[in-house]
Amino acid sequence: MDYTTKPCPPVKPCGLIGHKLGHSYSPIIHAKLGNYEYRLWEMEEEEVGAFVRSDTWRAMNVTIPYKKTVMPFLDEISPEARRIGSVNTITRLPDGRLRGDNTDYYGFLQMLEGLHLSLKDKKVLIIGAGGASATVQAVTMDQGASEMRVVSSKDNTPETMARYTDTQVLINTSPVGMYPKNGVTPVSLDYFPHLEGVLDVIYNPAKTRLLLDAEERGIPCINGLVMLVAQAKRAAELFFDTPFDDSLIPAVTEQIDLDSRNIVLIGMPGSGKSTLGRALASLTGRVFADTDDMVVERVGRSIPAIFAEDGEKCFRQIEKDCVAKICAEHGLVIATGGGAPVQPENGDLIRQNSRVLYLRRPTEALPTDGRPLSRSQNLSEMEKVRTPVYRSLCDAEIEVDDDINITLARAKEALGL
Repeated sequence: MDYTTKPCPPVKPCGLIGHKLGHSYSPIIHAKLGNYEYRLWEMEEEEVGAFVRSDTWRAMNVTIPYKKTVMPFLDEISPEARRIGSVNTITRLPDGRLRGDNTDYYGFLQMLEGLHLSLKDKKVLIIGAGGASATVQAVTMDQGASEMRVVSSKDNTPETMARYTDTQVLINTSPVGMYPKNGVTPVSLDYFPHLEGVLDVIYNPAKTRLLLDAEERGIPCINGLVMLVAQAKRAAELFFDTPFDDSLIPAVTEQIDLDSRNIVLIGMPGSGKSTLGRALASLTGRVFADTDDMVVERVGRSIPAIFAEDGEKCFRQIEKDCVAKICAEHGLVIATGGGAPVQPENGDLIRQNSRVLYLRRPTEALPTDGRPLSRSQNLSEMEKVRTPVYRSLCDAEIEVDDDINITLARAKEALGL
């Protein structure tokens, strides 16, 4: 989709500097903003100064952990960036001098707008004390919060949290819970009975443990993807000294979210998850993964053999490890074993980064060959137990037809493809 009139490519590239950038979304976002070259530049801290002062780039963004590191190497720093104490965008002025700006401020404002949340007269708790925290603190003060408390992610002890039980808005600016260390949270929400909103600047995974906990409690919440897109849009305006349409922010955010989420298929054994999964992968150009196949490959034995020789408990542990590994990735089509979603620890692993389809098929049409539980248990009773779990995890339900093309069409409609 062509979102805007795109600037002509500069002679020198734009890009992002940081320490570890392998899973950055920035090149994808900037590719949707314009047709300029945007690179990733990983480096050690001692390399930052020489690179910033070199003439090999046109403009750049700066991410963890160098937002403060770059500041001594700049000729000019915007008042906003100086007040915040960190720089995430560097441009060359016409006379060749280097200017530092902070577009994260604008990005976080858009994040608040995305949640339709005002901080005015609210008691706000900010987790984390790094560069992102400094930006969020500035916005929080400017938005008129009645109280702002800042706690390091290393100081989230029960004694500390007990002092902030009246918190109304919780904002995580720390990297706790970020890929690849999914599934951990910087703080338990049990401490905060009055929460009106939870914001996590992490965008990978789409739903951190913190956001999943908020969802379970019915608390409005949002991840940091809209902030990332918004700050990139503002940075691009600085790169090229030209305005970009504000409609880019929701359009690009939605597209990145759709492209990066996994498509996970759940349902009873034999409901057609693998068949539909392969068809969806072929249709969308995604890689297909089957958690049952992963278990077999890891152990080197068939599933009936694992059940017979090691028991279901052993199988479920191996299955959980496989679910955790594959569901932390992005942009895949994943078929799960019929019993995987029923294991309590797997539900959040499946939901953290995915759109989930529940496939329904009449019980009498479910095959049982090679499926130990299907052969040893009453399928109707099994379905009765599992259906509420499947429905609690899924984003949509689809009826499976004997004609794969009909089932595929239903899946495409449910996914908006």
